[in-house]
Amino acid sequence: MKILTDVKELDPARTFLCGQCFRWSENKDGSFSGIVRNRKITVTQKGEKVEIDGIPEGDGNFWRDYFDLDADYGEYIARLSEDETLKKACEASRGIRILRQEPFETLLSFIISQNNNIPRISGIIARFSEQFGEKIGDNEYAFPTSEKLRGIEAGDLAPLRAGFRARYIADAVDKINKGEINFGEIDSLSLDPAREKLKKIVGVGDKVADCVLLFAFHKTDAFPKDVWIKRIMSEHFPDGLPKCAVGIEGIAQQFLFDYFRNIQPAEKDTAVNCQ
Repeated sequence: MKILTDVKELDPARTFLCGQCFRWSENKDGSFSGIVRNRKITVTQKGEKVEIDGIPEGDGNFWRDYFDLDADYGEYIARLSEDETLKKACEASRGIRILRQEPFETLLSFIISQNNNIPRISGIIARFSEQFGEKIGDNEYAFPTSEKLRGIEAGDLAPLRAGFRARYIADAVDKINKGEINFGEIDSLSLDPAREKLKKIVGVGDKVADCVLLFAFHKTDAFPKDVWIKRIMSEHFPDGLPKCAVGIEGIAQQFLFDYFRNIQPAEKDTAVNCQ
């Protein structure tokens, strides 16, 4: 077991359940288990200590990077709190961190996410991993690599029940294996040209591209807009996000998404019930 100490501004539940990842699930004791880069691990938070079970000793730097622990989210929150709406969202959803996820898995996961809900997304990804990934434990499979999927066609993905997304997955795999999409190049590009590169994949638009750029390449100025965020922007930021969010728009997005989707409705319900 690896224990990370002095961990601030990390709430595993808020981080894993805010829509940025799909292979984490909560256990009965409040811990979370997930599969990350061929490892099944369990994360338990105890105050400012985070226990990670299932990884070899000496792997701590990988996990510090994965959880973005060297970034000062307290400073991000202080900046965003210059705006009252963002302040409310940050205070309510405190503990979210942007994970640094593997690019290929993130790309295919958000292709699968289109016009979909989280339980169904997770189911498709689980079937995908079982069908094509490496077995790493009892009924546990790593996400397949692009090389393992070389030559795959949409028809080969029928068991996943991914629908129209199968064609998009096949095209992404083909373009990556041919070198038309190069993750090293995308990492080195600024936001706009990086987005345009990813949009060369059939079925990848601004929203999916920005999710990949934020959650895999940690381009924090990426600002994915789904129906929730579009509604929030229309109601609260019709002229765009305030200046305090410049450069960290993606971090602001996660706080806003979690607050308005998961917390504010419960607050309203409680207020109604108390009257």
